[in-house]
Amino acid sequence: MISTLNGLRVAGLAATLLVAVPAGAAECIAPADPGGGWDFTCREVGRLLSEEKLVEGNVQVTNMPGGVGAVAYANVAGKRADDPELLVATSTVGITQIAQGKYPAGTDAMRWLAMLGADVGVIAVAKDSEIQSLDDLMARLKEDPTSVVTSGSSGAGGWDHIRLLLLAQAGGVEGLDKIRWVQFDGGSPAVTQMMGGQVGLVSTDLGEIKGFVESGDIRVLAALSDEPISAFPDLPTAKSQGYDVTGYNWRGFYTGGGVSDEDYAAWVEKLKTLYDSPAWQETAKASGLEPIWRGGDEFAAYVTEQEQQMAEISRQIGVIQ
Repeated sequence: MISTLNGLRVAGLAATLLVAVPAGAAECIAPADPGGGWDFTCREVGRLLSEEKLVEGNVQVTNMPGGVGAVAYANVAGKRADDPELLVATSTVGITQIAQGKYPAGTDAMRWLAMLGADVGVIAVAKDSEIQSLDDLMARLKEDPTSVVTSGSSGAGGWDHIRLLLLAQAGGVEGLDKIRWVQFDGGSPAVTQMMGGQVGLVSTDLGEIKGFVESGDIRVLAALSDEPISAFPDLPTAKSQGYDVTGYNWRGFYTGGGVSDEDYAAWVEKLKTLYDSPAWQETAKASGLEPIWRGGDEFAAYVTEQEQQMAEISRQIGVIQ
């Protein structure tokens, strides 16, 4: 009886969506409940695509939560792989899930369109920390990977943890699985505990702790970005210090793996036009995102590289076999 009722609910939902989305109308799937980051990405980009006359009519937003994006991924792969009007919001979190085998297929199942912005990862210490620089941190971890208690807002194998490990790997640290990691419910609680001496370092998104940066209560050892952050241009990047690592929590889109080259190129062009518009630049910055563009083949290659890096790190620390 339960399975019958569930089947009826699914059928009813499908019928509702068929009615709600006219043929030929652009649609964006947010693989989460309303109010989160993926929902914001769909709604704001959809609104601007319409306002900038880059699509006909309005962009329909469909919330499809489940499995941290896995339910939407399976739906697109199985039912809408060649739908030329479909966008799906995703981010670094989604790629982490794919790399750890938590989605029904790898990144090659979809066509990756573009990223339009990101919250930039940072590595921070308390203002009075004995760790004076990124080189100093790497030297300590190389000598003894357990010497610094590190922390962030994701669990072991989550993105805050992995981007710290990518940096440590680039710094020649061995025994990545020995680096101590503590999870907190957000970057701000992690910083509070760091300032109290419970942990020695925080790896998180700058947007979560920018108030502490502005107040001078913490020091940022490295911003994990290609270029200096526009709102904090004096923060040193890891790249400027000789560590070729970025740690973007980017926001972007994919579409089905069966979408034609012509339709794929058309979406990339529309999204690039939107990215270049003053409307998107203002919206991104007002929302705490750094406007960053990677699109088309460049973005697809970036996603593939990220998946491979995350899978390798996840195996090293025992998250996957």
